Amino acid sequence: MILNIAAYLFVAIDDADALAVRLRERAEADALRGSVLVTPEGLNLFLAGEVSALHGFLGWLRDDPRFAALQVKESWSETVPFARLKVKRKDEIIAFRREHASPLDSGERAPAVAPATLARWIEQGHDDAGKRLVLLDTRNREEFGFGSFAGALTLPIDNFTDLPDALAAHREALADATVVSFCTGGIRCEKAALWLRHDGMDNLLQLDGGILGYFEAVGGAGYDGGCFVFDERVALDPQLKPLVDGMTTKEAAA
Repeated sequence: MILNIAAYLFVAIDDADALAVRLRERAEADALRGSVLVTPEGLNLFLAGEVSALHGFLGWLRDDPRFAALQVKESWSETVPFARLKVKRKDEIIAFRREHASPLDSGERAPAVAPATLARWIEQGHDDAGKRLVLLDTRNREEFGFGSFAGALTLPIDNFTDLPDALAAHREALADATVVSFCTGGIRCEKAALWLRHDGMDNLLQLDGGILGYFEAVGGAGYDGGCFVFDERVALDPQLKPLVDGMTTKEAAA
């Protein structure tokens, strides 16, 4: 079996260009495939490979004190779902192009809700204070087309940078709710929560670990469908099983 990991970490990186070179060299030596984004605000990893090789890579990475806190979400496939290794130097972990959208700006994360707590709120229909619950999908329309939390507020966007404008028309109606933002692995809901809270939306939380972390912790409680992923598996079900395994997306569609 092939181990697949998704991970990100907001942390200041002053040597992003040099680090990208070292990460490429190590990942190539371990025969890993996938994508690695290296930015001044942190890392974003989607990698696949043999278990021992990938664990070795992660151990090597965590030996750097900056990345010791890196948390990984794991899933499995019969084959490697990436065609090659891509290591890129970017300005942001994911493009949002707004200030006050990184925990490095404020020194702390936006308030988060754990998967088990969210599952309980979904079952109750409200948070522990009795406020109505609204789940805010921060992904694009292609992604939530494969699945989302039942009744979630989805926005007709194609790019994450479009989210603030698309959400603006809904904000007044959300004022009396506890709003929980979510995405695939946590990056977008974290950025969105930070920026929106700075913009006055103080009733907004983020789902810790995103959908993949939720699946890993509690399964599919309150979730309809699968979670789109950016590789040849296409989407994962709540048991983290791939929609497509052992063939390319093109072959699956044929």
